[in-house]
Amino acid sequence: QAPLAESGGGSVEAGGSLTLSCAASEYWYRRLCMGWFRQAPGKEREKVAEIYALGNTKYADYVKGRFTISKDYGKKTLDLKMNSLKPEDTAMYYCANWLCGLPNDRYWGRGTQVTVSS
Repeated sequence: QAPLAESGGGSVEAGGSLTLSCAASEYWYRRLCMGWFRQAPGKEREKVAEIYALGNTKYADYVKGRFTISKDYGKKTLDLKMNSLKPEDTAMYYCANWLCGLPNDRYWGRGTQVTVSS
């Protein structure tokens, strides 16, 4: 069983919104760095947004101003609010966590599909 589980994907029209959630209770207090990544068919996995131990965030240029990453400490979830979606945002979205300073040792979820139609 994967330690992370994404949900919230779906199909929307361009300009629409979706919020993804990643259940991450296992290792919540140890693997404090977390992020969202995506992979479109025929393309490599790319970074979308990351959030670090002190809550600071970093976004890829192609989602900056449209997506917001956050942690829900009550639910122990990592969330990604996506606004103004574009067809090029269509991809499988994955969440990951890792020990801060060791980004090559990520745990991954199985992904949730986001499809944006024009």
